Amino acid sequence: MTPVKAKSKKKGILLAAALCLLSAPSSAQAESSWLHEMRVGVLAHDTDINLWGAVPSEHGVDINAELVFTPEQEMLGGALRPNFGASLNSCGDTSHIYGGGVWEYEWKNGVFFDTAVGLSANSETGKNLGSAILLRLALEAGYNLNPCNRVSLMMDHISNANTADPNPGIDNIGIRFGHKF
Repeated sequence: MTPVKAKSKKKGILLAAALCLLSAPSSAQAESSWLHEMRVGVLAHDTDINLWGAVPSEHGVDINAELVFTPEQEMLGGALRPNFGASLNSCGDTSHIYGGGVWEYEWKNGVFFDTAVGLSANSETGKNLGSAILLRLALEAGYNLNPCNRVSLMMDHISNANTADPNPGIDNIGIRFGHKF
């Protein structure tokens, strides 16, 4: 399979997953014993928001998909859950898969806030990030449209956390749609 066909296949799989998510029931009747939420979104890739010192040099957008699992651990008034996701870059620059934990706090008015930390494995097709395995940090804020569907603004950062040289990092920011089960 050529690299172009492989990229098209990956994008097709992500698009199919997004369409399945968007067509999922919007009521709380769709329950899962192991999956808390599915999230999909579009992120501006390698931006100049510079929260953690990233040096932008890559292009395109990232198609992001993430699964948030059960069980949860209550902590500091919120819930801590495991997560696993992927961001695929539209221009062939750095793509990555990631996993870790996400802590979420929800207010009664429907507003929520997440913070996540974990590890990321990158494609090593873009700039030299100093390592194939990176630290991933994320912040997200959004609103629950109804008991199952939500929209949010998310920012994530991947870098080697100064464990290797160079450490330019990548900052992504964008919008995501989530469906809770």
